[in-house]
Amino acid sequence: MKTYRPLSLFVAVALLAATLSAADPAEGKWLGTLGVDPVKSEFGLDVRAKADGQLDVLLYLEQMHYDGIPAGALKKSDGRYQLAVLGLDFTVEGDAVKGVAGPNKRPFELKRVAGLPRDPFIPAGLPAGPGPKWQRKLSGAIWARATVHDGVAYVGTGGGVMHAVRVSDGTFVWSVAAGRGVHGAACVTDDAVYFACDNGFLFRLNRADGKEVWRYDLGDARVPRVLPSANIFDYDHSGPAPVLADGVLYIGAADGGFHAVNAADGSQVWRIQADGKIRGTAAVSGPNIIFATLKGPVHMVERATGREVWKQEGKTPVTSSPVVMGDKVISGTRGSVLRALRLDTGAELWRQTYWGSWVESTPVLGDNGLGYVGTSDYRRVTCFDPADGRVVWRTDIFGWCWNQPVLTARHVYVSAGGTIPYDIRHEGGLTALDRATGKIAWRWPMPNPPGAMHWGFAAGPVLAGDTLIVGGLDGTLYAFPAE
Repeated sequence: MKTYRPLSLFVAVALLAATLSAADPAEGKWLGTLGVDPVKSEFGLDVRAKADGQLDVLLYLEQMHYDGIPAGALKKSDGRYQLAVLGLDFTVEGDAVKGVAGPNKRPFELKRVAGLPRDPFIPAGLPAGPGPKWQRKLSGAIWARATVHDGVAYVGTGGGVMHAVRVSDGTFVWSVAAGRGVHGAACVTDDAVYFACDNGFLFRLNRADGKEVWRYDLGDARVPRVLPSANIFDYDHSGPAPVLADGVLYIGAADGGFHAVNAADGSQVWRIQADGKIRGTAAVSGPNIIFATLKGPVHMVERATGREVWKQEGKTPVTSSPVVMGDKVISGTRGSVLRALRLDTGAELWRQTYWGSWVESTPVLGDNGLGYVGTSDYRRVTCFDPADGRVVWRTDIFGWCWNQPVLTARHVYVSAGGTIPYDIRHEGGLTALDRATGKIAWRWPMPNPPGAMHWGFAAGPVLAGDTLIVGGLDGTLYAFPAE
């Protein structure tokens, strides 16, 4: 006997199959903008369904150079979609995505598109700029900028040697083995060279011949230094320079100690204990001195006694050296912000965000009253107004700018480091920017050594007359012509 199944069963099965095969409304490519001027960014999502129905996202964000990087899976609930990256929460309404992003829940809207833009990276036709006037191979990677005094550049290396090199032709004046890596700049006077070494000592050398005059034990020789490497994100490649004021040197140490040392004989004036490594250079402000730690706080203490004047707590490492700009203290953090504190109380006045990029660079104040600072993954140099953090211009220099820019009447000179590709591409080089507009005047690309994970420049350039001096991670000290 022939058996007939009810028609409704076939219809139900067909409807179920259609439901399972139907595309989720979020699938596809979406493009719009995120943020507000002058830091608005082109922003796109490429939502793709996997065999198990999970929706994976590739992210496009022009400001952060995300060019289709995996951003994880979309979570869907009651018609809403969430993506942990950027804190996205949105709905799909036909050919539009509407939602909010980030902790501030900034609204955004994307439109469905056929294709998403690709990052051109370094545009063709950039002026290459002048090549080096001379280059001198030193004793190891150069992490800190040189200090120039009376026609001689003084620069330490990761190989543990302090070198004195003539600016005119790159010839050696003297070289002194300090024992371990030197990651901070030197403080140089007419008769002395002061610098800190990873063997835990602060040195004073005779400037004329490099002979040691005294050494002071900072007490941090056993604290490890963590250099950048694959999958390590708590590295601390920089070091403090001693600051000289009224015959006293002020310097922090990796064990959290902050020291005042008599410059004449190397005796201790005082020492206080802070929480966290001190890898940045302190800033003098009248009778006080300001320093920050990798645990986050910024401290102001009396220069005479070390007594605390104020302390501003922070949740993320302060990796740039604090700089006094008028009535404010400006510094960058690994919380992806540049922030301004009141000089008299330490209260926060404003903060400027950098799209998730660390702000390792130490800002510099120009004679026009504007500040200039670099960033890491953001790859941009920013000109800002210290009064309120307003962005004047921002320029992509295509690599990590960990260092302090140097200014001339016409240009902003910045160096950049490169790294093997991960989510964001970086290339090492030296760049000259028009100071008024931020436009690239020229860029000298640093060759990428085969197999190197990091290359280019961690150290910033320094101006010596008509010459720029900058040390490379390849252990070479370079001299370039400046305006």
